[in-house]
Amino acid sequence: MSNQPTLHRVAISSTGIYIPPHVITNAELVDTFNRYADLQNAEHAAEIAAGTFTPIAHSSPEFIEKASGIQNRYVMEKTGVLDPTRMRPRFKARPDDALSLMAEISVEAALDAIKRAGNTTADVDAVICASANMQRAYPAMAIEVQTALNIKGFGFDMNVACSSATFGIEMAANMVKSCAARAVLVINPEITSAHLAWKDRDCHFIFGDVCTAILVQRLDLAPDGAFEILGTKCFTQFSNNIRNNFGFMSHAEDRDVDDRDQLFYQEGRKVFKEVCPLAAEHISSHLNEFGYTPEQTRRFWLHQANVNMNQFVTRKLLGRDPTPEEAPIILNEFANTASAGSIIAFHRHHEDIAAGDVGVICSFGAGYSIGSVVVKRT
Repeated sequence: MSNQPTLHRVAISSTGIYIPPHVITNAELVDTFNRYADLQNAEHAAEIAAGTFTPIAHSSPEFIEKASGIQNRYVMEKTGVLDPTRMRPRFKARPDDALSLMAEISVEAALDAIKRAGNTTADVDAVICASANMQRAYPAMAIEVQTALNIKGFGFDMNVACSSATFGIEMAANMVKSCAARAVLVINPEITSAHLAWKDRDCHFIFGDVCTAILVQRLDLAPDGAFEILGTKCFTQFSNNIRNNFGFMSHAEDRDVDDRDQLFYQEGRKVFKEVCPLAAEHISSHLNEFGYTPEQTRRFWLHQANVNMNQFVTRKLLGRDPTPEEAPIILNEFANTASAGSIIAFHRHHEDIAAGDVGVICSFGAGYSIGSVVVKRT
């Protein structure tokens, strides 16, 4: 008689979302940036005349939309971002006995996902907080959320930058498959406004805030119409082309928190050139493992960093330009939301998928890291 445990089939039962209360349009952002540029150029007029200071060029809404496809972004706080003498959010420190900001928005997204699945928190056995940036080192954000939701079991944090959500789904799926949990919540609180370099013309428009949640559950316990996870696939390859050096070592190194490398920075052209072909090949090979081709795939829910990247990847896969239905874009409204982007695309654009149709959730970003989840509508 075999002692091997039964391996369960696994599904994404539902997704949830928390959308911040404030919107910043490209026009608002550009107005603030240009006022900041004028202040800096005036302060350094003598150095500019002497050729020792490069004047800061103005930005424009047209430049932003052409470069990225972004039109708006949601943020947790906008007055600080739109103050040209500050240009970062104004957050108030909370006492240790108060719910953390990341935990607060995680609870909202988690409850949304649980409700959509027709479940309660009693049906969940674990929480994974998968995010590009954590609010603190410890206690784990996931454990705080677990406690706030009164979920029995365990929780832990993980970070694979913009691929955190898909890598989190792999972890959750493996736990459910192996009987370690009936259902796992993967939450992605992305308060990217706190690590964006709003004073850098090349990237001041990129990010927005949001929180998503994914309920990964045993297929036999999932609601009708859930998406069975056929498989997950992760890939990493080290690169410095997307980086953020801020961390606990910064204090020991006597670093200035305003040093440019203490915030997000990237070599955008190199990232585009190197990551896009990797992502296309990753998706194609993953689909092939289950006997599918890109042409047989109903939908691609891709990482929402840049509309040009998504068009390149899907063009490489399909041999033609994708339709908006095949590869939906949400970054025009949300901007780049790090690991949450592909999940927002799935959350907003899955209800029309028919039983038996196959799709791919895929993220790619710093690391480099690429994560994909092949799903089939039940």
